Amino acid sequence: MSEIEQKKYFDASVLKRVFQFVKPYRGQFIVSIILAIVLSFFTPVRPFLIQLTVDKATGKAVHTPWVIQFLFPHTQLSDAWQFVIAVTIFQVVFIFIETAARFYFSFITSWMGQSVVRDMRTAVYKKILSLNLKQFDTTPIGTLTTRTINDIESINDIFSDGLIPIFADLLSIIIVLVTMFVTDWRLTLIALIPFPFLILATYYFKESVNKSFIQVRNAVAALNAFVQERITGMQIVQAFAAEDRELENFKKINRHHRSSNIHAIFAYSIFFPIVEIVLAVSTGLLVWWLASKAASNPIANKDLAGELVAFILYLNQIFRPLRVIADKFNVIQMGVIAADRVFKVLDNPDTLPPSSLKDHAPEKRLRGKVEFDKVWFAYNEENYVLKDISFIVKPGETVAIVGHTGSGKTSIISLLNRLYQIKRGAIKLDDVEIEKYNIDTLRKNIAVVLQDVFLFSGSILDNITLHNNEIKKEAVIEAAKLIDVHDFIMQLPGNYDYNVMERGNTLSLGQRQLISFIRAILSNPAVLILDEATSSIDSESELLIQHAIDTLITGRTAIVIAHRLSTIRKADKIIVLDKGEIKETGTHEELLALNGFYAKLHSMQFEKKKTAII
Repeated sequence: MSEIEQKKYFDASVLKRVFQFVKPYRGQFIVSIILAIVLSFFTPVRPFLIQLTVDKATGKAVHTPWVIQFLFPHTQLSDAWQFVIAVTIFQVVFIFIETAARFYFSFITSWMGQSVVRDMRTAVYKKILSLNLKQFDTTPIGTLTTRTINDIESINDIFSDGLIPIFADLLSIIIVLVTMFVTDWRLTLIALIPFPFLILATYYFKESVNKSFIQVRNAVAALNAFVQERITGMQIVQAFAAEDRELENFKKINRHHRSSNIHAIFAYSIFFPIVEIVLAVSTGLLVWWLASKAASNPIANKDLAGELVAFILYLNQIFRPLRVIADKFNVIQMGVIAADRVFKVLDNPDTLPPSSLKDHAPEKRLRGKVEFDKVWFAYNEENYVLKDISFIVKPGETVAIVGHTGSGKTSIISLLNRLYQIKRGAIKLDDVEIEKYNIDTLRKNIAVVLQDVFLFSGSILDNITLHNNEIKKEAVIEAAKLIDVHDFIMQLPGNYDYNVMERGNTLSLGQRQLISFIRAILSNPAVLILDEATSSIDSESELLIQHAIDTLITGRTAIVIAHRLSTIRKADKIIVLDKGEIKETGTHEELLALNGFYAKLHSMQFEKKKTAII
């Protein structure tokens, strides 16, 4: 489903799932609800006290609240001046208490939101780590980045600016309205005459901003995916002089993002003035009604000043949350939409089954026998890239797999360490199907050295150990010396602490390859897989790498994939693939003697070399 097709209406089931992450913080959640209730009852207190103060100052008989009498037992509260002083002192203290309560309410809701965000982000990243490799073939990296960062951050707003604050605001409005009706129900009804217009404006504002926010979220995801891909492939963009075209594509996506934001800004620009107009009309009706009342009977209605001031303050306390309550509903809705996207990642079923105690996990290093038994595999349901593949690699044997590009060589090694799941047949390691192995045990016994070595930004040591604290630096140095790589590392600034930068760009391809060999030898695997390890290396680096390979494959099973047939002559067995099928099997000499598919490949490479020399 595309981003724009995402459902936009409030989904209570998604919100319920979000609150599953609140369970560890139910104590803080309960405290925030209690504070919301307390603060709502605090809301009408100050206008009420101001009304009392004004009424007392104008000579009207007022009933002194019991709290004032209790706190000021020795004050002559019948005296207007002393009454005003006492109430003013109480209000100052009350403001400090209310401010402290509001601060803690705001802090605890934000703290709870950030805690939920942390837990959800960890859960999403853990899920991403468990996804089958197929998901990364079909899902843009920028999209997963948006889910992990932007969308989860929006979920924080459900707590800090959404659900609980809305509950507090709505409760405050109800308490204020009840206070107004108790004080003067006729005056309250007069003041609320313009409210239907405000409710209508709020509805249209909410719908307009909601549509705009969905478009903004979609545009952000598109921007993230676009920028991520272009920065990663910047070498291609610049090599083919595509900068201007890519800039125009970026401007198009960026314009859509800008337009979506402007639509939201336009809605805000209309809604807030409407709120101010409705408040002004309500205040005008309030003043008109009380003024008419006083004019019709000046003597009986001479003490309406306190009521007028209090009702103006009450109206402001109603309109202040109403200004933002529609926006907060949108915050909740966008948080729910973001959560729905996040849960789609968490609910993705295309994952490796988790390892359990029942899984096969021998403590000893495996012997390294590999068997493919009538294996069929397809990246999608229709086009099989491996068809009825069967072969056996004995422990300690070196087997080479050759074939044209797209023949299925890399797919075989991807299946062996369960990066993908086979469709039919069985793959066995030491006569045990690989699905029965503990996944960690399986992969610790299989080391893979790829053609395109990926290094993370950081030191050489961290890239070799992958932050495994159980691997000591001394062991790394010993492994490097074993394959004659130590001297090269020591020549770098900072030697083993040298920062290789993103993707290892400060090292040559050959140097990155050598570091990957150290990774492999440290894991002491039973099976070593070399995927085109020397295909793009210069002759000088190839000699060093060939020595490293000879060291690595000694005493262990090795599966070698190579375009250069000269590098696999020593293999115990060569498997020739074409279009996902095994065409020939044998040693280098046996296959040449057959004068078949392998001999043709060998002849083509030999002719290319002769042509290159000429």
